[in-house]
Amino acid sequence: MRFPLAALGLLALTAPALADKTAIQTDAGPKAIGPYSQAIKAGGLVFVSGQLPFDPEGKIDYSKQDVTAQTKRCLDNVVAILAAAHLTLDDAVSVTVYVTDVADFAAVNTVYAGYFKPPYPARAFVQVAKLLRDAKVEIAVTAAAR
Repeated sequence: MRFPLAALGLLALTAPALADKTAIQTDAGPKAIGPYSQAIKAGGLVFVSGQLPFDPEGKIDYSKQDVTAQTKRCLDNVVAILAAAHLTLDDAVSVTVYVTDVADFAAVNTVYAGYFKPPYPARAFVQVAKLLRDAKVEIAVTAAAR
């Protein structure tokens, strides 16, 4: 299919500018431990970086706790970061859950179900070999900005 050059120019003027991005930062979530942002707002979406079970205040070592406690901490971190973007979990459209043991599915799912309500966001649940600081779970969220 061919498009006239004028149509391509119009498309460029009307397409959302994904290059226009804003960092979302809050002290209520754990500080980034590398060259990344807690979240980025771009093109009408907010992309929350994968959240590990890190205590924002650094007082609790969740790596020593079970997957249920770790999942709660991950989701609490997501909630705090979304709040900094004036959003809630109701705005989530996609979630990726990474675990080091797929046998933890039921425990993670039970906690997850307590945080989300219908219509649930799309979700992927992936087992990985290892997560930072020996965490058992990491959760990344994409939300629709208001």
